[in-house]
Amino acid sequence: MNILIVGAGGFIGSHLSEEILKSHRDWKIKALDISSDKVSLLLNDSNFEFYKCDILKEFELQEELVKQCDVVLPLAAIASPLVYVQNPLCVFELDFEANLRIVRWCVQHKKRVIFPSTSEVYGMCSDQEYDEESSNCVTGPINKQRWIYSCSKQMLDRVVYAYGQRDGLQFTLFRPFNWIGSRLDDIYNENNGSSRVVTQFLSNILHGKPINLVDGGNQIRCFTDITDAIGALVKIIENKNGCANQQIFNIGNPYNELSIKELAYMIVDLAKGYDKVRSLAEKTEIKELQAAEYYGKSYQDVQRRVPSIKKAEQILGWKPSATTKEAIKKIMDYYFG
Repeated sequence: MNILIVGAGGFIGSHLSEEILKSHRDWKIKALDISSDKVSLLLNDSNFEFYKCDILKEFELQEELVKQCDVVLPLAAIASPLVYVQNPLCVFELDFEANLRIVRWCVQHKKRVIFPSTSEVYGMCSDQEYDEESSNCVTGPINKQRWIYSCSKQMLDRVVYAYGQRDGLQFTLFRPFNWIGSRLDDIYNENNGSSRVVTQFLSNILHGKPINLVDGGNQIRCFTDITDAIGALVKIIENKNGCANQQIFNIGNPYNELSIKELAYMIVDLAKGYDKVRSLAEKTEIKELQAAEYYGKSYQDVQRRVPSIKKAEQILGWKPSATTKEAIKKIMDYYFG
């Protein structure tokens, strides 16, 4: 199998590339990204071809690589809430427009596409667990620009699904629920809001800054270890007996439900076990502030986000195993061990 991973140098792409090269030596990867930093150790592998490319500009190269591959994973996206509210058009241009081009090339050249949706598409849905087939997608008013990411992803979900119905596009949509692991974001960037919640808290500890709990940190999330998540992705790519064709899967860990406040105290407590940051963790202040103060007035939050993973369990035979604590300890071992 020849696989094109657009955004191979990112968090998901780099971990997926590593796993494929380790467990499926009969698969070849064409990797495309603007930077190879996170996949530098893979560049000498004969099954891994890296192409440096800005997907907002270099269209001919992208289309040619789509033609050469059997399966396409367009993983390039902006997934930072601060960017949603500060530069929403940048989010739209990359997350929607650039990926729409890739989807259309897959339709034109009859390639299978495995597209990363997001748990954000469910928005402020009130269901106890979000179901891929029945849960409503509920977002806020237009002046809450935080929702441009959710809407961009949701619209692409609908476009991909429609191409499947009309043109027979072979697709799978997968929705990550708070995947965490090494290389998620740059913990050495000390600017607040520069990364997602786990790496932001680690960065705050590392730079001697307080951990900020937006609106008290009462929001509920379910964190998923990247190794578990990649296991699901590999099963989707394998597609045994066509099981993943034209399916949507939540990929998350509903057993890891906890509040952001609980997460903050867990991270600080675990950090005290590492010599590199022990003294910093012992002095770390955890404080509360309002969302408008942290993100700006265009932000709106979701109080609880829990996936149903029955489809992934039944169709893919996949189930996550790592606890949040185990996942965070692996991240700390990577950075501080």
